[in-house]
Amino acid sequence: MGALDRAIRTVWPPEDARHGPLPRLLVLLTFATGLVDAVSYLMLGHVFVGNMTGNVVLLGFALGGGAGLSVVSSLLALVAFLAGAAGGGRLGRRIGAHRGHLLRAGVATEGALLAVAVVVALATGDDTGRVVRDVLIVLLALAMGLQTAVARSIGVPGLTTTVLTSTLTGIAADARLAGGSGLTLDHRALAVVSMLLGALAGTVLALRVALVVPLALAFATIAAAGVVVHRRSAAAAAADWADAGP
Repeated sequence: MGALDRAIRTVWPPEDARHGPLPRLLVLLTFATGLVDAVSYLMLGHVFVGNMTGNVVLLGFALGGGAGLSVVSSLLALVAFLAGAAGGGRLGRRIGAHRGHLLRAGVATEGALLAVAVVVALATGDDTGRVVRDVLIVLLALAMGLQTAVARSIGVPGLTTTVLTSTLTGIAADARLAGGSGLTLDHRALAVVSMLLGALAGTVLALRVALVVPLALAFATIAAAGVVVHRRSAAAAAADWADAGP
């Protein structure tokens, strides 16, 4: 199967595919991460709410006196992300046997957090003070932590929805030029492209339109994923969403 065919099957897998509709749903969540991190970094004081590797590095820069960086904001994002991840881990232990139900619960909770963030952004506009920025950071980092933990429990290879370092490393290490088969490029390449497009869209919308617009688009993306997973998992048995192996 060619790379294009594999990519198409990832976005729109057949009914009997190993992970069913999960890959395309996680690609949507990855797009939302790009949107949210663009808003947090560009509009909320140079902090990441989804990319904790970058956020920890920024925290180090802030502690060292880097200009334009905030120790408090970075710590808020980190603590809120960990709290969200703890909640996502709890969901995984409770209903992880049915990956469809787990994703449905995860995106419902994440969507609620993003909806509150949209309301806050609408009420305050782009001229946000310190308190509003911190509230948005906490809401968005909670949502991203939850999303990451749920994606981890779901366990589709190469689709963590927030982390790309290991994804890019895997692509390079498994490439034919490195002596690999290159057969797993599909999911991971789509994750990279999805994150890139989300960050691009988030930047353009935040800087040229309004802060609330990319947040609203992130909410709409999560809501769309929620509708799909609800319809597909409502009547499906857990076995239909299980990892059936290679």
